[in-house]
Amino acid sequence: MNMVNSFTSTILITSNKGLIVRSITSLIAAMTLMMLFSVSAFAAQINVSVDRNPIAMTDSFQLTFSTTTSPDDDPNFAPLQKDFDIINQQKNSQLSWVNGSSNRSIQWTLNVMAKRSGELQIPAISFGDDASQPLSITVTKTTPSSAVSNSDELFLEVEATPTDNYVQAQVLYTVRFYHRINLTQATLSDPELDNAVVEKIAEDTQYNTQIKGMTYSVTERKYAIFPQKSGAMTIAPLVLTAEVIIDDPRSRYNNFFTQHNNTQTKRVLSKEINLNIKAAPVSLKGQHWLPAEQVTLKEAWSNKTSQVKVGEPITRTLTISAKGATSSQLPDLSTQILNSELKIYPDQPIINDQQNGEGVMAMREQKIAFIPSTAGNFTLPAIEVPWFNTQTQEMETAQLPAVTLVAEAAASTSPTINNNSSSTTPAKSLTKNTEIMPASKSDNTWMWASIVFGLAWLLTLLALFWSRFAKPRTEKIKLKTTAKNKPLTLKEVIKELKTACVNNDPQAAQHALIKWATLSYNITSLAELSLYCDANMLAELTKLNHALYAKEKLAWPGEDLLKAVMEQQTKKSSIKKADEPLVPLYPSQR
Repeated sequence: MNMVNSFTSTILITSNKGLIVRSITSLIAAMTLMMLFSVSAFAAQINVSVDRNPIAMTDSFQLTFSTTTSPDDDPNFAPLQKDFDIINQQKNSQLSWVNGSSNRSIQWTLNVMAKRSGELQIPAISFGDDASQPLSITVTKTTPSSAVSNSDELFLEVEATPTDNYVQAQVLYTVRFYHRINLTQATLSDPELDNAVVEKIAEDTQYNTQIKGMTYSVTERKYAIFPQKSGAMTIAPLVLTAEVIIDDPRSRYNNFFTQHNNTQTKRVLSKEINLNIKAAPVSLKGQHWLPAEQVTLKEAWSNKTSQVKVGEPITRTLTISAKGATSSQLPDLSTQILNSELKIYPDQPIINDQQNGEGVMAMREQKIAFIPSTAGNFTLPAIEVPWFNTQTQEMETAQLPAVTLVAEAAASTSPTINNNSSSTTPAKSLTKNTEIMPASKSDNTWMWASIVFGLAWLLTLLALFWSRFAKPRTEKIKLKTTAKNKPLTLKEVIKELKTACVNNDPQAAQHALIKWATLSYNITSLAELSLYCDANMLAELTKLNHALYAKEKLAWPGEDLLKAVMEQQTKKSSIKKADEPLVPLYPSQR
């Protein structure tokens, strides 16, 4: 009987446990559903809208995100920047009471412009765990008209001169911004095209002009473009973004008290311009290619060429200038001055680019010292620089005539010996009337003579000591100095160039680059190096020159130059042996 009761109790306990488990499971499911409904109910609903649709690509529009409850976090508008430019943004919150109940509204208003035309989508914007829904809009492309109509309140005008030119020759690009409405600010993009060097020249000019009876304010800006590759090239349309003041009568009172003008962002596009860039004539292959509008050569001497002294330097200053070219295109004139009978010492050149309204004027000045070692006449050959006149489309030659240096032996400065002063007068014969000097005076004379002979003997010993012990020290110092001036290897020079480029140091990069050019091509200037460069490296040399010699200090990124040099080094199959270093200007006497 007890066994039956025990069995019955076990069944009841087991049944009760099953009921408890099922109850707990049901309770958890109900709580989960309640939490889901609660999260859904409390999640912020974010609406997105635009002020108009479709939208012209040249106009800005307002994009608004609104909600009646606080979102999880601040919005992240980064995905919007893929297809749109965010000009400005602001956040507004409003709280109102209607019939005893409160209504809250939060708005994020963005002033944006589309980057391209077509069917674009405003992506979902996250507000923490909350998010808006995507929105599709239509952006139309507006083609700028060539003629000005009465409704044109602001527009751009561009021109290029000439549109047909040669590689590395200057193309002047002019842009004019016309407007007859009030603006708070305006920004203009720079011309962009591949395989070309672009420089802004001169300062912007401003003036007024009349078009169809209406007065326009004009801002004019000029650029110099140097194509580095032949073929068809296109200058993409420039983009002007302007903040236009809107005259809204309803906002006059607000403007009076807040001193704030209502503005609207306008975007204006210029027309694109096509260029036809021709390669250098085949007949000039292998020669230095210098296209320019004008090239001049000048020279100046530190002394008359007919009055040169042997062993003394005379300095020649050579200046080459080119209108419509950059300094990196100018040749090194010192390579044309060859005379085995003269010691020649070229100095580091002074390179400069000057910009004005007519373009770029390049200048290269170099001083060269000549020292004749013997007397005679020494002829320096004529200097000739062939260049291509872009105005006449013909080859011309700028030249300086040959020069003859007349060297004379230096005047002798050696001391002459006067024989009369060294002659002796015969002693007079002593007579009985001859006066005999006192003994004391005779003793003083011998004393001073002994002192003189003693000093002479001491100086002789010092000279012998110096000649024996000082010479080894001199040789030791000289050997140490020679080891210090051991030429750098190509690997060490490239390491030095890498350091300069990584540090964005144009001066250090120039020095390292000249060392690399000396070891690689047996040349000593960047102008000579330009003869061996491809278009990419030539463009980087031009940028380096601008950073070195610009009136205002410019930021120079060295990464592109290093990449161009390493590519040039890879292409090069062999490295020429560098020339021996020049003899010092004033060698030490041995």
